[in-house]
Amino acid sequence: MDVSNQTIESKTSIKGRDFLTLLDYTPEEVNQLLKTAMLLKAEAKEKSIQPLLNGKSLGMIFENSSTRTRVSFEVGMTQLGGHALFLSPKDLQIGRGEPIMDTAKVLSRYVDAIMIRTNSHEMVEELAAHADVPVINALTDAFHPCQALADLLTIKEHKPNQGKIKMAYVGDGNNVAHSLLAAGAKAGMDVAIATPEGYEVNQDIFNQAVEAAKETGAILSQSNDPAYAVNDADVIYTDVWASMGYEAEQAARMEVFTPFQVNEALAAYAKPDYLFLHCLPAHRGEEVTSEVIDGGNSVIYDQAENRLHAQKAILASLLS
Repeated sequence: MDVSNQTIESKTSIKGRDFLTLLDYTPEEVNQLLKTAMLLKAEAKEKSIQPLLNGKSLGMIFENSSTRTRVSFEVGMTQLGGHALFLSPKDLQIGRGEPIMDTAKVLSRYVDAIMIRTNSHEMVEELAAHADVPVINALTDAFHPCQALADLLTIKEHKPNQGKIKMAYVGDGNNVAHSLLAAGAKAGMDVAIATPEGYEVNQDIFNQAVEAAKETGAILSQSNDPAYAVNDADVIYTDVWASMGYEAEQAARMEVFTPFQVNEALAAYAKPDYLFLHCLPAHRGEEVTSEVIDGGNSVIYDQAENRLHAQKAILASLLS
C-alpha cells in the first residue's frame, strides 16, 4: 500500500499549517488526517513506509517529561525518513529567558517544524505566531490535540461500521477533556463530560466546541453525574485526577474525585461492547480499577500505539 504525496496533498491539504487544536481544522481536514493515519499504519504493518520526510528535521521542545509523546514523535520522524531533535529547557536559551519570538525565528532557520510540550497554551500560540515553520502542540494546559486524533483513530478502528458514537469522559475537566470535545465536534461524535463540581471544563472552550458541533450534529454536554454521562455510551474515557502540575492537590482531589472512579458498577451503564480509553499514564485503583483498565473492553495499548500513526499523519500532512 503506497501513500504518495498526491494522497496526502488532497483537496483538504493542510501543508504548512500549525497544529494547535482540532478546533482550527474543518471536519473534512480531520477526516483526511485520520485516513492518512490509517494508510501510514497499514504501510508500517507491511514494512513498506515511504520516506516522505527525507531530509526534514523536527525540533522537539519538552518542558515536561514524556514517554509516549517523545518516543512516538521521534520514531515517527525516523520512519518517515526525517530526523528529530530532543530539546529540553536546559538545552535552549528559552530556559534562560530568551524571548519566544527569538527562539521561534532562529529555530525556523534550522528545522522544518517545531513540536512543543509545555504548560502555557499562550506560549505555544506565541511560538506559532513568530515561527516561519509549522508548530505542533504536543500538549498544553488547555489542549492535547495529538492525543485526541489518536483517540479518534482508535475508535474508528474498533467500531468501523457503527454510526454515531457516544463517548463519556469521566474525571477532571482538563486539556484531554477539552480536546475530546473538539474531536467530537469535528468528527460528529457525541461527547458527555462528567466532572466533580468545581472541576468542569473551561466554559469558553466548551462554547467553542458546541458552536463547531453545529456543523456535524455532535451533541456535547457536561454534568456532575458520571452515571448520566456513561449511560448508553460506546466509549468510556478517563484520565488521572491530578495532572502534571497539580500534584500538590493530589490528596484533596482523591476525596473529591472518588465518586467518579471508572469501575465495573459505573461501566455497567454503558453498552456491553463499550471501549475503555485512557491517555496514560494511569493510576490503577484511583481513576480506574484494574478490572476495567485491564479488562476485555480496554483498548489502551492500541490507543497508545496510535499516537505514533496519528502523529505521522500530522507530520506528513504538514511537511510532505
